[in-house]
Amino acid sequence: MTLWRRIPLVPTAISAAVLLTAGFAVSPVRDAATGADVAEAYLTRSLGYVAMSPVSEVLDTLTLLSARQHIALLLGVLALFLTWRSLRARSGSTTRQHAMAAGTLIVGIVATYAAAAIMPRPMAALAADNGNIVKIDFHSHTTASHDGHQSVEQLREWHRGAGFDVAYVTDHAAVSGAEQGMANNPNPVGTGVTLLQSIETTWSGEHVSIPGAQRIYMGLLTTNLAEVDTQGLRLASLVPGREPVVIWNHPRDLTQLKPAIGPGTDGVRAIEVVSGAPRDIDNVRRARQKIVLMGQGGDVALTAGTDNHGFGRVAPGWTLMLIVGWRGATPDALALEIDKVLREGKFAATKVVERRAADPGDSALRLAASVATVPYRMLTTLSADERVSWLVWTWLIFAAAIFARRNRTNRGTA
Repeated sequence: MTLWRRIPLVPTAISAAVLLTAGFAVSPVRDAATGADVAEAYLTRSLGYVAMSPVSEVLDTLTLLSARQHIALLLGVLALFLTWRSLRARSGSTTRQHAMAAGTLIVGIVATYAAAAIMPRPMAALAADNGNIVKIDFHSHTTASHDGHQSVEQLREWHRGAGFDVAYVTDHAAVSGAEQGMANNPNPVGTGVTLLQSIETTWSGEHVSIPGAQRIYMGLLTTNLAEVDTQGLRLASLVPGREPVVIWNHPRDLTQLKPAIGPGTDGVRAIEVVSGAPRDIDNVRRARQKIVLMGQGGDVALTAGTDNHGFGRVAPGWTLMLIVGWRGATPDALALEIDKVLREGKFAATKVVERRAADPGDSALRLAASVATVPYRMLTTLSADERVSWLVWTWLIFAAAIFARRNRTNRGTA
């Protein structure tokens, strides 16, 4: 019993979890449509990311959770806390000690979520060995949107950190941010992150983005740029090979919009299968199978949209497109080529790669167990270097705590 009590349970438990989950390790990214590993791309972590892996991975994991997962996770943490304090009460803990523990928990939760949203930190990036693969974000925002919180160049830097080659600026009812970004684009595009112009608007109550609207295509939108002008879109779509590409962002009601039925017709030509919007992550994930079936049946390309508004330091997904020689193109030429590939390649035009995260699906049991399943999924995606980092930090913190406790004891007896 004496030996058992001398074992440091918390660092030992963390170390055991880090080591044992190595036996169930999976790739940190996967094909969003099939759930399979991808051969075309892989996740890279910088030295800084690995060095602070316990912070990096925990904050990334929180950012990738849906709203209901956050609720389930917090309820699970609260249940564990109450169980722990109940056990402590049997050993004579005072009301003051319980209150201090509760306060520490609340402060810790608030600080952790604040750090996930706004703390500058290294990002995990997607890399591809094939130089003809272009990694695209079709959905992001700047301060030109009413809810954007980042400048155009901050958005460019964010996408550079995540490994994107191209990002579409899809501000709500505005193109000023996109135009500013394009004015400062690298030329040729392969020498940096290229920002392309798009706009987010609504069509039949659903959010869509249209690359090139107000730049290449005029008259597609209402005067306030907030709605699709149905007649204007229909007329602009009459020319085969020049139809505007309508991308359906974080679809909520899959019956509202229809795929384009061929050349010279209007309709949806791409649809988000991965969304980074906190309130839409869950809806898109739960509708994943239906979205993929719609993509296959309607021959519609699948895309990923970070929906980044200036918060968080993790990309939920990337759209991969194969465009030979794209690195030597001008920004406008690349924009036209991307549209062309989406029109002609349709469902086969893209592959969407997403960060692997805990997904309860429609299972109430898996959702209720989020306090266990979320950390488990995070630990199974760690690299070997990250596992070493976790072990080092775990025991360094434990040693620091022991040192501080002994110092307090020595001062008390002096």
